[in-house]
Amino acid sequence: MKSSKFFPITLLIGLVIGIQILTQLTETTYYLTQLTMAAYYTLVVIGLSVLMGYAGQISIGHAGFFAIGGYLSAALTTHNLFGLQEHAVVKTLGQLGMLVSGQDLYGEQLLTVAPWPACLFAIVVAAVIALVLGVPVLKLKGHYLAMATLGFGIIVFRIGLATEFFGEADGISEVPAFTLLPAIAGFPALSVSGDFGNRAENYYIAWALLISGMVLLLNLIDSRTGRALRSIHGAEEAAEAIGINTARLKLAVFVLSAVFAAVAGVFLTHYNGGIGPSEASVMKSVRYVALVAVGGMANLWGVLIMGVTLTFLSLRGVFGTYDDAVFGTILILVMLFAPDGILSIRGKALLSRLKKNNA
Repeated sequence: MKSSKFFPITLLIGLVIGIQILTQLTETTYYLTQLTMAAYYTLVVIGLSVLMGYAGQISIGHAGFFAIGGYLSAALTTHNLFGLQEHAVVKTLGQLGMLVSGQDLYGEQLLTVAPWPACLFAIVVAAVIALVLGVPVLKLKGHYLAMATLGFGIIVFRIGLATEFFGEADGISEVPAFTLLPAIAGFPALSVSGDFGNRAENYYIAWALLISGMVLLLNLIDSRTGRALRSIHGAEEAAEAIGINTARLKLAVFVLSAVFAAVAGVFLTHYNGGIGPSEASVMKSVRYVALVAVGGMANLWGVLIMGVTLTFLSLRGVFGTYDDAVFGTILILVMLFAPDGILSIRGKALLSRLKKNNA
């Protein structure tokens, strides 16, 4: 990555560390909870930003991929397989070290899938579904594509709401901590959980994941593939005429954005200790689209800044009961008055002011 792109990343890392230190000094570490959750939600948004802003494809169903990751990981790590321990599949999983045993609150034996294989399985399933869905759906354009992805999101929402395995309307609770690294050489284990004593640890895990995603996407859009994606967004027919495999690229970005959403779903579910049907709702998908639009569809940094800011304010309850209405209003206003994102308004105003001063 070029130094011009490395500097903002360094600045972001410094800001993340500075905020954590500030909250500790001012005894306001409770803010880290919302900042951690905002980082996970923004991971979905930056992945969607590349799909919309560079590949030119709109998706109103990314909450579905988020829910697939979260629900599958939650179900596998909480569903008791003790009664099925003689089953061939369960035996194989045990032999591969993918199961963990323990006891529930009532002292009954538990046998569940370990978080790591559950996480990987959830992400792979989300990627496969995105691949299968993307082949026919990405042939559509405009509002037809939006409606198709909206339909997918509704299907996932209804499955979560009506399936006993996924907890129906109550969702899944008591999801265990996700141990990323075991205790080594005197260092404590690194795990994703809602334990208040590990707020700072979880804050850094979430932001490390988000920053890693940013680095990956910044390198992608600055590569030959990124230039091809921009050409697709600008004029798909012209891109095909010069030999770019537009169908393959659009599908690859669609799958990549789905993986980002699934990863965020897995980590946030283990952090919150549960997941409910609301995470797959249509309004969640609309919110993700709104955040991309506010930040600027082809502006990853703008999307990250606005995604974290607005999500943090929402999680803090600033918008109150009008939360969904606020995001819907923001989406309408941005589309009408700032299609390139809110941050572009200041940029244009500053540019015009500089031109006047130089005149």
